[in-house]
Amino acid sequence: MNWLKPEDLGQIYGAPGPTSLRKVTNQITAEYARMIEASRFCVLATFGPRGVDASPRGDDGAVARILDPRRIALPDWHGNNRIDSLKNIVADGNASLMFMIRGSDNVLRVRGHARLTDDAGLKASFARDGKEPRTVIVLAVDEVYFQCARAIMRSGLWAGGDDSADLPTPGQILAAITDGEVGGRDYDDSWPQRAASTLW
Repeated sequence: MNWLKPEDLGQIYGAPGPTSLRKVTNQITAEYARMIEASRFCVLATFGPRGVDASPRGDDGAVARILDPRRIALPDWHGNNRIDSLKNIVADGNASLMFMIRGSDNVLRVRGHARLTDDAGLKASFARDGKEPRTVIVLAVDEVYFQCARAIMRSGLWAGGDDSADLPTPGQILAAITDGEVGGRDYDDSWPQRAASTLW
C-alpha cells in the first residue's frame, strides 16, 4: 500500500477551480442563511481528547438558528446521553456543521469554534411544549461554503426507495454484541413509543 504524503496531493488533484475558492465566506450571507433556515438535518463534527466525532442532529423545522452573521445556535435535544460531541466541544471547541436540505443536491458546510451554554434565556427561546434543551451549542463562524453536489447526485439520496429492508434492527445489534444480555425484540417493539415521548 502506497500511503500518500501531503506533497503528493497537489500532483494528484491539481489546483482547485476558482469557484471552489470564491464560494467561501467568513460569515453567513443572505443566500447561505436561506439554506440554513431550510435545513432540518445536519451533521455536527467535533474534535477532542478521544479524536473526531460526528453526530446527526435533526428537527421538524430549522435544525439551527442564526443568531447573527457570525454565530449559529444549535439546541441539544434529548438523545442517548453519551454526550461525545459535547465533551469534545468543552475540551477543544473546533467544530463543523454540514447542513443537508431535503431534495437539494447541495449541502452547506460551516466551520468554526463551538462553545456550550446552559443560559436560561437562550434555552427558553427554544422551548416547545414545555420542554427545553438542556444545553445550546453556539458556533462562532470561521468559514461557510456550499459543497459540490456530486456526492448527493451519485448516491441518489433523494431519489426515493428504501435500502433498509435487510438491515439488522438496533435490538438485533445489541443482542448480538451482548450475547442477549440487552436488546432483542422487546427493545425494538418498545422503541417507537420511547422515541415518540422523548423527541424533545
